[in-house]
Amino acid sequence: MRKSALAMAAVFLACGAAQAQTERFQIERTEGGVVRLDKQTGAMTLCREEGGNLVCRMAPDERAAYDDELDRLAKRVAALEERISIAPRKVLPSEDEVEQSLSIMERVLRRFMGIINEFTMDRDAGEPQPNRT
Repeated sequence: MRKSALAMAAVFLACGAAQAQTERFQIERTEGGVVRLDKQTGAMTLCREEGGNLVCRMAPDERAAYDDELDRLAKRVAALEERISIAPRKVLPSEDEVEQSLSIMERVLRRFMGIINEFTMDRDAGEPQPNRT
């Protein structure tokens, strides 16, 4: 009994030091042991001395919520993996698509170069430049 009291005191001191550093956990003594409250998540852990060891377990309702969250995430991962496997992989464009894109780019560049040539010829000839606005 004396050993268990010393063990509990050591746990309280260690947890008290951790609490002072992080302020994340709150520890309360109960009739059957210790309750640790995680202030960030709200999770409660019940700790009891069993056979000279301190054994900690989640509260039943917290454990159920934890298991539900794991199930939800597992289903979400499965759905995402299925979506990735079904989605068509992006392949390189076909030869016709490449030719069509190059043809459009060529027309744009030829027209642009024609406009530049008009301006440079007008300037070289000494004629006033046309108003293109």
